[in-house]
Amino acid sequence: MGIRNIDTALCDGCGICVEACPMDVLRFDGQTKKAFVKYLRDCQTCLLCEISCPVKAIYVSADYERRIPIPIYY
Repeated sequence: MGIRNIDTALCDGCGICVEACPMDVLRFDGQTKKAFVKYLRDCQTCLLCEISCPVKAIYVSADYERRIPIPIYY
């Protein structure tokens, strides 16, 4: 569940999706002038980023995804 893809070829760097996200999942990269997903696990699949994107560069999926935990070795 959550944001599946931000098409960087379509993204025009307007930042509307970053402002629309109530969970602060997205960030704006000043170097590439594109939005990117910073905190995927915080995404609540509200679709506000996808709906607000004027160029339709964001795809959000409501399908459940099984995330495999990455083991941490100390």
